[in-house]
Amino acid sequence: MFKIVGNAPRGVPFRRTLMIMDLPQRKLQRLRNYNYAQNGMYFVTLCTQNRLNLFGQIENGDLVLNDAGKMVFHKFEQIPQVYPDIAIDKFIVMPNHLHAILMIQHDVIQQGDSGTPRGAFPTMSLSDYIHRFKTLTTKLYIDGVRNGNYPPFDKKIWQKSYHEHIIRNEQDYQKIWDYIDTNPLKWQDDKYFT
Repeated sequence: MFKIVGNAPRGVPFRRTLMIMDLPQRKLQRLRNYNYAQNGMYFVTLCTQNRLNLFGQIENGDLVLNDAGKMVFHKFEQIPQVYPDIAIDKFIVMPNHLHAILMIQHDVIQQGDSGTPRGAFPTMSLSDYIHRFKTLTTKLYIDGVRNGNYPPFDKKIWQKSYHEHIIRNEQDYQKIWDYIDTNPLKWQDDKYFT
């Protein structure tokens, strides 16, 4: 709800001052003052809008991806080919979300055919990679819906944001790796289950 506050004096162009009232506050998703473009390991979760099961199903503890899920899987696994400064340690595409352990490593030197460096790549942050992946897969998903190959969706494929966690030690890494590895087996107990 918006409320117009104040009046402009005569001869001064009217300017509206809006006061925001009673709007839900979005939870801050990122760690303040942390540079998400720096080298490091990150656990990310991307969810479909409204947690719709767009990418497949779990049958007897086994993940069965549909064609849309296979497209998302292949595009995600190709990220390091497109962006050599990011590596995928482990990932899984579930019926309505994707989990991954990503490693940003900007110190990787890119070389041209002659063996000499091609020049510096612009430093991208974690959110840049995620945004580009979501944009590409959304376009491909829409094409698939238009061709009758993918299930329909409601306005968006992906939720606006994503969950991330900075992996800080080996114990943290192992716990996340195991969580991803056993995700299909624990699907019915998963907080993303719908």
